[in-house]
Amino acid sequence: MKSNIKPAEGKLGILLPGLGAVATTLIAGVEAVKKGISQPVGSLTQMGTIRLGKRTENRRPKVKDFVPLADLNDIVWGGWDVYTDNVYESAMNAKVLEPGLLYAVKEELEKIKPMTAAFDQNYAKNLTASHVKTGTRYELAQQVMEDIQNFKASNGLDRVVLVWCGSTEIYYEASDVHSTLDKFEAGLKADDKLIAPSMIYAYAALKLGVPFANGAPNLTVDIPALIELAAITQTPIAGKDFKTGQTLMKTILAPGLAARSLGVNGWFSTNILGNRDGLVLDDPDNFKTKEVSKLGVLEDIFKPEDNPELYGDIFHKIRINYYPPHGDNKESWDNIDIFGWLGYKMQIKINFLCRDSILAAPIALDLALFSDFAKRAGMSGVQEWLSFYLKSPQTAPGLPAENDIFKQLIKLENTLRYLMGEDLITHLGLDYYEELVEAK
Repeated sequence: MKSNIKPAEGKLGILLPGLGAVATTLIAGVEAVKKGISQPVGSLTQMGTIRLGKRTENRRPKVKDFVPLADLNDIVWGGWDVYTDNVYESAMNAKVLEPGLLYAVKEELEKIKPMTAAFDQNYAKNLTASHVKTGTRYELAQQVMEDIQNFKASNGLDRVVLVWCGSTEIYYEASDVHSTLDKFEAGLKADDKLIAPSMIYAYAALKLGVPFANGAPNLTVDIPALIELAAITQTPIAGKDFKTGQTLMKTILAPGLAARSLGVNGWFSTNILGNRDGLVLDDPDNFKTKEVSKLGVLEDIFKPEDNPELYGDIFHKIRINYYPPHGDNKESWDNIDIFGWLGYKMQIKINFLCRDSILAAPIALDLALFSDFAKRAGMSGVQEWLSFYLKSPQTAPGLPAENDIFKQLIKLENTLRYLMGEDLITHLGLDYYEELVEAK
C-alpha cells in the first residue's frame, strides 16, 4: 500500500506543555543541530536507518530520507509552563546542557516564552506555580484552544502537534466522567476535579484536530472520552511515558532472558533523581502513577500466566528517591535474581548512570515528527506503532501491551514500510536457501 500521504510542506509547530528539563533540552538540541554544532544522537527519525526489500538488495536509507517527515529547519517551538522563565533561562536552571552550548543558541531560546499553564495544584502538590490560567476547566480548555490557534496564526504554521513534557500527575483511575465524550464535556463545564490538567491540553488539541503524544504516565488520552474525540476529529494520539533510563534497560534485557527461557525470581529497582520530575515524584500520590507505569513492563514481557515455572513467583519492586545533588543525572540500580538449568541460581546487577532528559529529548522529537506524519497519512486514534518510545504503551481496548523493544521496533518499521508501499519484512529468510536447493 502507498497511501495518499500529504507532503510535509510549510512549517510545523511543536507545542510542549511543560518547558522544563526535557522540553528545553529538546529545543536547545534541535537548534544546535540546525547550526551544525551537534548531532541528533538517539533520534531514530534523524539517525536511524531502515532495511527495505531483501538483504541482497542492500537498501538501507535513513528513516528521514524514506518517510516524508518535517524538516528540522521547518519547526517552530512553543509551549506552556507554570513559571515565567523563557527557554534559555529554564535550560540554564535545569543544568542538563553545558552553558557554552546553550549560549550558542541563546538568541533562538530567549525568543521562546511560555504561555500561562492550565494547572491544578492537587495534581502536582510539590510544585509552586506562579504562571497559571484561571477559570473553570471548560474555560481553561477554551483558553488553551485559543493559545494553539493564535500560535499557529502568528507563526504562519501549516500544522501543529502537542507533546506533553510536563510533570507526572497524581495516580487515579478512569471514572464515569471519562467514559464518553458527552460526559467529559459536561464535566468540563461542571469544573469536575477528576479532569486532570493534562486532559485539558489533550482535549483542546484533539478538538482542533491536533495530534497529541503523552510523555508522562498520566491517564490523559488513555480514556474512552478522548479516544472517542480522536476518532471524531481523525487525529492521532500516542501514550504514555517516555521510555528512558531504567525501563529502557528492562525492555532490552528482559526479552533476552525470556528468549532463552531463563527464570526470574526477583527484580529490584531503585533510582535517585534530582530534577523537577524528581521533586514531583517525591509525593507518594505522584510516585504511584510512575510506579504503575513501570511495574507493568516485566509482566507484559514475561507473561507469568503463560510461563508459571519461570516467572510465576517473580517479585518486582521499584523505588524512586528525590536527591537534589544529582539534578537531571538519574542513577539507577537493578538487582536481578535469575535461575537457569536445573534451577541453579545466578544474578545480574546493573548500575546505569544516565541523563534523563538526554534520553527523553530525542524521544519527544520522534513522537512529534511521527505524530505529524501519521496525521498527514490519514491515521487516527491510538498509534500503537509508536509504543517503541513509551513505557506504558496505549493499545486498543482489550489488547495487551507489547513491551519487548525489539518487537516494538519491528512493528514501527513495518508500519512505515506499509504506508510507503514497501514489502513487510518477516526476517524468515527461507527463500534464500530454498533458491539454493532449487539451483542444485
